[in-house]
Amino acid sequence: MKACREVVPTATGVEERVAAADWARVAQELDAQGCAVLEGLLTAAECGELAALYARDELFRSRVVMARHGFGRGEYRYFAHPLPGLVAALRTGVYPRLAPIANRWSEAMGLDARFPEDHARFVERCHAAGQVQPTPLLLQYGEGDYNCLHQDLYGEHVFPLQVAILLSEPGRDFTGGELVMTEQRPRMQSRPMVVPLRQGDAAVFAVRHRPVQGARGVYRVNMRHGVSRVRSGHRHTAGIIFHDAT
Repeated sequence: MKACREVVPTATGVEERVAAADWARVAQELDAQGCAVLEGLLTAAECGELAALYARDELFRSRVVMARHGFGRGEYRYFAHPLPGLVAALRTGVYPRLAPIANRWSEAMGLDARFPEDHARFVERCHAAGQVQPTPLLLQYGEGDYNCLHQDLYGEHVFPLQVAILLSEPGRDFTGGELVMTEQRPRMQSRPMVVPLRQGDAAVFAVRHRPVQGARGVYRVNMRHGVSRVRSGHRHTAGIIFHDAT
């Protein structure tokens, strides 16, 4: 009898879905809210295959138990090189669609950073600064787990947008566990946001801050994201972060 091979999901089909997405709408929603949703970016089969990778120790460079660091409850694992094909395709395929938005935001906020059109060139910049560790990750939550509000920075070079893909189905695989965000405007109280997602949906959102047009010009709004308490079941998420870590 032949031994069964463990499957690592490939990029077949995801490039077409990325290309077919309404990126003009995504840009408008990011400008207005700091977050936009791409519905059905991954199929249910792809979600299941990607979530199943969590048990494959050889695919990851580190594991973080959130409670040990005061990050919340639950855990996550950072992929090692080489990234699984599907993860690599998402990173390299989505980045060029977001780079023009990132450059426009950076200019509006008076920042010097500009981002190349090609993700490989941006990664070269990260590596030259000592940010050489891959940052795409899988997150795993059980009953009672949650993720405190935070920002995924990792070093000097930060791409201002990232993607979170829900790999589990709300109401079937878990309850609770909503993706939540806060927006802190100068001299104002924080504004909370809940981002509704179904299995395979991707949330694109600001990593640290975004520009907002005010009466006296553009100002920076500080953004944080997290996950509310999972009431039952298990929740898996894939995080696609475009800058590497020190």
